[in-house]
Amino acid sequence: MSISFQNALGIHEKAVGVRVQRAEVLANNLVNADTPGFKSRDLDFKAILKGAAEDSMAMTATHEGHFGSAQASEDSGDLLYRNPSQPSIDGNTVDSQVEIAEYLKNSMDYQASFQFLNNKFKGLTAAIRGE
Repeated sequence: MSISFQNALGIHEKAVGVRVQRAEVLANNLVNADTPGFKSRDLDFKAILKGAAEDSMAMTATHEGHFGSAQASEDSGDLLYRNPSQPSIDGNTVDSQVEIAEYLKNSMDYQASFQFLNNKFKGLTAAIRGE
């Protein structure tokens, strides 16, 4: 009997990947805090995970005569623009304090997700060993 990591880990593997991607976006915002006209971006973490959960539960046709499901082809992983509280005169919408706070929060959430996955792997290892 084989172990399916997708079944064993659930959505948490995707969550870690999205956290890494979000960290890159937030870091890019911080780097461009002084770039004229730069628009601050972010990912909608909840929407991405909701889409991943729906994709994992989507039914697939096993025969060409089966009806397909009508699902929207909207990509919830697209970058969104952050609404600035007070954009600068040069059109830059990066608020460094907001970006740093979001980056730190994302970093803590990443650590929590990573620790959860680590514990899952420890449990799987123990189960394989028969402990």
